[in-house]
Amino acid sequence: MPKFSANLGFLWTELSLPDAIRAAHKVGFEAVECHWPYDTDPSLIKSALDETGLPMLGLNTVRGKEGENGLSALPGRETEARAAIDQAIAYATEIGAQNIHVMAGFAQGHEAEATFKANLTYACQQAAPHGITILIEPLNHYDAPGYFLSTSAQAKTIIEAVGQPNLKLMFDCYHLQIMEGDITRRLTDLMPLIGHIQIASVPDRAEPDHGELGHTHLFAHLDALGYAAPIGAEYKPKTTTDAGLGWLPRRSR
Repeated sequence: MPKFSANLGFLWTELSLPDAIRAAHKVGFEAVECHWPYDTDPSLIKSALDETGLPMLGLNTVRGKEGENGLSALPGRETEARAAIDQAIAYATEIGAQNIHVMAGFAQGHEAEATFKANLTYACQQAAPHGITILIEPLNHYDAPGYFLSTSAQAKTIIEAVGQPNLKLMFDCYHLQIMEGDITRRLTDLMPLIGHIQIASVPDRAEPDHGELGHTHLFAHLDALGYAAPIGAEYKPKTTTDAGLGWLPRRSR
């Protein structure tokens, strides 16, 4: 039976982040992850994690100014990008988060690629002493038009070029099904580079119990590949989080 991580960027958003962690534990999630927790005192997050015993799998670097979606591929914004990386590492260290998603931002071209690679090298080198993995995530062109990183092939090329052992791929099945499809083979081929996997239904990004992706097949395939880490439930509930949890395997606490 697969394990699941509640993405608290989308789930229980009506609660404070510490209370959302407690809610995730109560219904049987084995881990949690978030987007931008920086407005919450990290000691409160750490207390909720210690109380529930749930690991915090990851968080994102900040988006930047209003309308931006990350900074690390933006030429001329290296100082801000690295400050965002430092902020994420400091926060992740305080709460014991395992991964940081370094957001690329809206950019295109060779200069943007060179900037992204340089900032990722910096991120990996700064994160390594803390045992933190840096993740990059392709986003689809419908939800994030103009985002620098949009395909798994592009991500693979960047990861291999940067050459840092703690740089991995965030394989979001929702985004990659929209952009590329053939999820089963892509998971098989890219597994050595994958640091985290996320799911949602396609095309509506709701609970993972309908749509284009066969989640029962997906979970069985991941099990066959030996993937034992919690799978990130990063979806937007159709109504409330609690009302949509019929898909989640229940375990006694």
